[in-house]
Amino acid sequence: MAPEKLQVLHALDAAPTQRYHLRAVVIAGTGFFADAYDLFCITLVTKLLGRIYYHDHSSGGEPGRLPPRLEAAIGGATFCGMIAGQLVFGWLGDRFGRKRFYGKTVMLMLMGSFLSGLSFGNSSPGPVMATLCFFRFWLGVGIGGDYPLSATIMSEYASKRTRGAFVAAVFAMEGLGVLAGCVVTLVVSATFRAHFPAPAFEVDPAKSTPPQADYVWRIVLMAGALPACLTYHWRMKMPETARYTALVARDPHKAARDMSKVLDVDADDISGADIAGGEPTDKAVESQSLTTCGVFSRAFARRHGLHLVGAAACWFVLDVVFYSQNILQEEIFSDVRWVPEARTMSALEETYRVGRAHAIIALCGTLPGYWFAVVFVDVVGRKPIQTLGFAMMMAFMLAIASLYDRLLTNGHRTWLVVMYTFTFFFANVGPNTTTFVVPAEIFPAHVRATCHGVSAAAGKVGAIVGTFGFMYASQRADGREADETGYPSGIGVRGSLFVLGACNVLGILFTCLLPEPKGRSLEEVSGDGGGENLSSRDDADVGDSQVLPL
Repeated sequence: MAPEKLQVLHALDAAPTQRYHLRAVVIAGTGFFADAYDLFCITLVTKLLGRIYYHDHSSGGEPGRLPPRLEAAIGGATFCGMIAGQLVFGWLGDRFGRKRFYGKTVMLMLMGSFLSGLSFGNSSPGPVMATLCFFRFWLGVGIGGDYPLSATIMSEYASKRTRGAFVAAVFAMEGLGVLAGCVVTLVVSATFRAHFPAPAFEVDPAKSTPPQADYVWRIVLMAGALPACLTYHWRMKMPETARYTALVARDPHKAARDMSKVLDVDADDISGADIAGGEPTDKAVESQSLTTCGVFSRAFARRHGLHLVGAAACWFVLDVVFYSQNILQEEIFSDVRWVPEARTMSALEETYRVGRAHAIIALCGTLPGYWFAVVFVDVVGRKPIQTLGFAMMMAFMLAIASLYDRLLTNGHRTWLVVMYTFTFFFANVGPNTTTFVVPAEIFPAHVRATCHGVSAAAGKVGAIVGTFGFMYASQRADGREADETGYPSGIGVRGSLFVLGACNVLGILFTCLLPEPKGRSLEEVSGDGGGENLSSRDDADVGDSQVLPL
């Protein structure tokens, strides 16, 4: 690595935590807050959509529900959009720079969430569902593009001592976004319920879903545009990361000038222009070749092929397990009386109860898990905390599966809720956070966003398998639920939990393929430009630098 590049990168690694780091976390994190809100809020209103559009009021019976294939299509459209966004924007971020497309993802999220609430039609289900799927696909493209760009930008801004915590903090905003979706659903449904009271379905099926209920799900979806609006301006003002400018654009002097905008150091002092260079060593020549090879080259495969396999496979396994946990939600919510039988409630009452149940899970399991990861990821390390998360998820899932019939009896349902909540907790403490952090640290700068996008896309393929594969697999083997749900017979919830518990073993094994980035510079971990030399430099050189806001 050229001496001037070394100076710039060392200044980044040794910079103390100041306002510009925290501001970057807030800017990137607000986008992830919007990502999570937009992604998960649809699950809070699917029952309402079924009541509004798929019930024959003249036939009585049970409240309407979305046909299984349509429910799969709505969720699948978003996941497919995310896969496309992760791959495309990851490549664009490496090819043209992280900053150039950072605002574009927010614009797609803003338009996708707003237009989802304006899905055409108010009485016929066909046009509404078709346009909802269309707009949710483009929403997914924006959400997906935010993954590699946010993770890469934050990892390249941060110092090596606190990098894991900062990247994890960006991802932890997802928990707040999930909770915000629950709160908005509670507020909107409670407001409409108060102004437009309706009887329970079993009392009057036709009046149990007031016409005004159609506004509820639209408002909930459209509210996701607000946080996207707030973050767009600040994202456009962020400078390009110095690592991209120095290592990929190969302009260390511009990188130094950009750094001087946020670090209280003189650009000439960290540009290293006066440092004489020597003859390149064999290791430097090898490192230089790595900065020009693509993801599909032999050189990359030799150095990072197993790392990419490990990162993608861990994310795939995690999302199979994580997104399949909804097979227990309806069972738990009904058994503990958080969500009574649908026929005993009006449409707005059911929406309120669903939002409240999800809020309890978010407060007790989701949010604490994310922030435990922020605190401990730089203390324990990425690989140990990821291995622990997979192991504890496996233990709780196998325990629930083994005791499943007993846990459903009176007096034991509380333990079912506790064990289910701890499964979410350890998922978020461990692999749900670390699979986002690690791919932003272990690959060279010129393919960092691409490799993160590939890993994230593999995760969303796993999400499709987990959400829809186990939606079918969890049906009773005797087929008793086929008439009610429209799904074919499967292996049941208990059998599905045994399979999912075993899947966590694969996550532990694939974790072994990953290097440990804790406390190491990005260049040292990836071998980018001979960056292993960074670790031998005295951190005190710029350790007292003061940082200015962006």
